[in-house]
Amino acid sequence: MAWFKSSYSGNDGPECVEVAITPATIHIRDSKNENGAQLAVTEATWTEFLDFAAHCA
Repeated sequence: MAWFKSSYSGNDGPECVEVAITPATIHIRDSKNENGAQLAVTEATWTEFLDFAAHCA
């Protein structure tokens, strides 16, 4: 999978999130722990989360 870091994650900060997009799912992980736990959600769930997060900021 091709992982990319969130544009909101700094290079020196503690909040580092990476995502990888596949045809069926969006994968999320902590960039500081590449072998750690990952979360996989559907595109609809990811879109709903992003909408929610945008309104919470």
